[in-house]
Amino acid sequence: MYESRIAADHLTVAAVEGFPPEINTLAARNLAGHGFLRAAWYAARAPERGRTLLLRRDADGSVLAAIPTIVFGPAVARARKVPGSYWPLRAPLIAPDCDVFELAHGLDHAAARCLGPVWRVGPARADDPATVLLIAAAQLANWTVLSRGAGTSWVIDLNAARTAGYPRPSVAKKLRAAWRKLEENGTPRWRYVRGADWNTAALEDMGRIEAQSWIARTTDGSDAKFMTPAQRALWSYALGDPVLAENLSATILMLDDRPIAFSFDLDDGPVQYGIAGSYVEDLKRLNIGKLANYRAMEDAINDGQSVMDMGVGDTGYKEEMGATEGYDMIDLLFVRNRTAARMLAQAWGPELPPSPSTVAITPPRIVHG
Repeated sequence: MYESRIAADHLTVAAVEGFPPEINTLAARNLAGHGFLRAAWYAARAPERGRTLLLRRDADGSVLAAIPTIVFGPAVARARKVPGSYWPLRAPLIAPDCDVFELAHGLDHAAARCLGPVWRVGPARADDPATVLLIAAAQLANWTVLSRGAGTSWVIDLNAARTAGYPRPSVAKKLRAAWRKLEENGTPRWRYVRGADWNTAALEDMGRIEAQSWIARTTDGSDAKFMTPAQRALWSYALGDPVLAENLSATILMLDDRPIAFSFDLDDGPVQYGIAGSYVEDLKRLNIGKLANYRAMEDAINDGQSVMDMGVGDTGYKEEMGATEGYDMIDLLFVRNRTAARMLAQAWGPELPPSPSTVAITPPRIVHG
């Protein structure tokens, strides 16, 4: 019988192959409140190569935590990472009533070997209560946690924009002028995709836009979302979950029968995450990217959402839309071996200091298996 060094109530800790249904249970009720962190979200990148650490309370059978992972980096390193689209975020699932001792017990258990000697969580929101709890629990379980910055996310207060009257008269005037210019080149219209309306054609249309955008001209395309069959397959898998299909939406600007710009977004309760957007370069002068961005924001306001989270980077157009700095993102590496952690810290980032929970608990406590 395995014996943890950390006291907790009777728990069952198990390593499960794949992405079990308990993930969806926690997605509906988790400390961070992220309903989109479902099994299909995690599995989309590698459906056949997942492994999940599950922590369950014996008294009532409730699931306290799920940490799904896939292979990360060279196979020889045996490293793993929590998967998912790079944005909005990557994070494990922790129940609201899971305490630091219970989670630490799970991370100290023999079953936690399924995470590998090194595992990555990120980008993650630095102030997310689930992230804070995970770090404290890992440190209690003698994992070294390395951290590096992953930028600052920019957010728009939609309640304030709604109260002030959106769009501002000056912005509305510019948008009307842009639409009139577009009408000189054909018949513009909006196409909306959500829920049961998702299909291969919608993904391919957004891929065509990316293939005619600056992304294709100036980069290797790895940051695109729909340009290649493999990129589209990832989202097609996620959209196979009806819940995610309803949460994910596309606002596509058409000119006659040609898709020319899009905004791809994720609804998560009161928050709308802007996952991706692009436009064809040959019509850039007509401000089609701006039209798509502002239309997505207008729809979010009309839908009653409170925050538009636009992610990190490219702050110019975000500030113009009214975004301000919201919160910091971090990229975490959990390392079992102290010597390995010191070596990895040189390339990854410094070790996080002990959290208050870790400092307060000395010496380690002994518990059942």
